[in-house]
Amino acid sequence: MQETSLIPSARPSLMDHVAEHGSASAAYVQESKADFSTLGGTDIADIAHFLCVLHGRHPGVVDHAATKTADVVAREWLVEAMEGFTAERAFLTRLTVAAGPISGVRSEDQSNATVLAQRKALEMLSQSDRNGCALGASFALVLDWQAIRPLLERIAIKLGVEPRTAILPSSEATTRLNRELAQSSAVERAINFGVDQILTQHRGLWQLLEARRNARNSD
Repeated sequence: MQETSLIPSARPSLMDHVAEHGSASAAYVQESKADFSTLGGTDIADIAHFLCVLHGRHPGVVDHAATKTADVVAREWLVEAMEGFTAERAFLTRLTVAAGPISGVRSEDQSNATVLAQRKALEMLSQSDRNGCALGASFALVLDWQAIRPLLERIAIKLGVEPRTAILPSSEATTRLNRELAQSSAVERAINFGVDQILTQHRGLWQLLEARRNARNSD
C-alpha cells in the first residue's frame, strides 16, 4: 500500500479534511441526497450489499485498531466506537436482507471481487503495527460514517426498516482525541495515512456503485 498523504503539511482540521475527501465529496452520494428518488431498487440493493461487504463483517476496522492500540487515552473512544459499529453492522445486515439480492451488470462483472479486495486492504490497514495508522483509519471511518448514515436512514425508511440512531463517538470527541495523540510527527503521519486510506476506499466504493448504476441505465 503506497503511502501518499492527501493531507498537506498545513492541513485543515480532520473534520474538514474528511468532508472534502470522503463520501460527502462523492458525486453519487451528493446526487442521492439531493434527490433520493433517483435511486431505484437495484441501486438501493447495491448500496446496502456492498457497504455490508466492506464494513458488515466482525472484526472490523475499529475492532482491529483496538487490539493494536495500547494508549490509555484512546481506550474510552475505542470502546464506544466498537459498541457503535456492532449496532451499525446489524443495521447494515437488516438493510441488505430487506433490499434483496443485487443484480449483476454484465456477465464479466467483478464488483464483488473488487469490494472484497477493498475489505482486505482495510483489514491490513487496521492491523498495521505502525503506531497511529489503525487509529487514523478508525477516526476516518467514524467521521465519514456521518456522511453515509443519513443515506442509509432514508434507505431504511424506504425498505420499512427502523433506522435507529447511531451511537458512535461524536465528531468533537474524535477530533479532540486526534489532536491529543498526534503529538509527534511520526504518529501524526501514520494517523494521516490511515485517514487517507479509508477515504480513498470509500470514494472508490461510491465510484463503483455509480458505474454500476450507469451501466444498468445504458443497457
